[in-house]
Amino acid sequence: MERMTGTVVRGIRTPIINSGDNLINIVTDSIIKASRAEGFAINDRDVVGITESVVARAQGNYANIDAIAEDVRSKFGSVTLGVVFPILSRNRFAVCLRGIAKGVKKIVLMLSYPSDEVGNHIIDIDSLDEKGINPYTDVLTLKQFRELFGNRKHTFTGVDYVDYYKSLVEEFGTECEIIFSNNPKTILEHTKCVLACDIHTRARTRRILKSGGAEIVYGLDDILTAPVNGSGYNEAYGLLGSNKATDDTVKLFPRDCRQLVEKIQERFRELTGKTVEVLVYGDGAFKDPVGKIWELADPVVSPGYTSGLEGTPNEVKLKYLADNNFRNLRGEELQKAVSEYIRSKKKDLDGEMISQGTTPRRLTDLIGSLCDLTSGSGDKGTPVVYIQGYFDNYAV
Repeated sequence: MERMTGTVVRGIRTPIINSGDNLINIVTDSIIKASRAEGFAINDRDVVGITESVVARAQGNYANIDAIAEDVRSKFGSVTLGVVFPILSRNRFAVCLRGIAKGVKKIVLMLSYPSDEVGNHIIDIDSLDEKGINPYTDVLTLKQFRELFGNRKHTFTGVDYVDYYKSLVEEFGTECEIIFSNNPKTILEHTKCVLACDIHTRARTRRILKSGGAEIVYGLDDILTAPVNGSGYNEAYGLLGSNKATDDTVKLFPRDCRQLVEKIQERFRELTGKTVEVLVYGDGAFKDPVGKIWELADPVVSPGYTSGLEGTPNEVKLKYLADNNFRNLRGEELQKAVSEYIRSKKKDLDGEMISQGTTPRRLTDLIGSLCDLTSGSGDKGTPVVYIQGYFDNYAV
């Protein structure tokens, strides 16, 4: 029978994973058990995705606010600390902010506006236009912000993040001043000691701060890069990619992911004789059209993957072939012509008109986004995703 399906994606249910669990065995055994129950085969170049959350859980990679406070204090001392460009998130930043506040005497919290780096809006941009405010040049105090815009709650969460973050800082008796600016140098009018909390623009922010006269500059990726009193850590990303575990604890981004995926790949090879590709994935890289949120709050989509997932897609556009190269063909003749073209396509189509409109993104970002959308972040119970046929094409 003619093949009628392309890529197939399955969320795989696993036991609930806790610290110290053998994730290599759990992942491989769960997929093999699912294949027998659902009647699908394990094939070469199938893809296994494991959410970063369960990797960090199995590693026991947690830290509390006391560890954060101690590391902040060791790097800055008891200073007035500028905390610039944090994202607006109870899950991603609130616990981190509590730890930071516990380590210093005063925080000047500088928020970008109208939205944070990943698209969470404090105010909508039309309100800026109505009030004649230019977010690229205008600096606002909290008083000015409230006079202009009042109290604004997040579209989805219903939280006023300005008040919420202020309350978290003041919980520890730490003074909190809030300003609004998109220029990193603004903070230097208040303090020369700065913690840059942005994710994907962090290198630029630190460069501007240092060139502007900052005396001590660190980023979230510099906090907890090593254990503090036995805490978890991440040597590459520090607090970036962390999530709330409890009110006083964060789960950090997982470590040693390349070693993990290679061991899972090897166990599949031993058990099935097949070579599957494996990646650990975090946030997918996509934007919500309603809330305007760009999902990627992790420093990378995939912190570890096997070598077969390097690179970008090398695909031709079927509709371009049908509308141009083979526009006079129909039916089986068209199908054969397109299939033959695909089989003989160049190994590198970069810049070719025939590939226009295909997705120019890394495979790990594409596949990681597919995994994230499949597993979700709620109660589906499928922290492992199994993908088949991703590298197939119309000619296969």
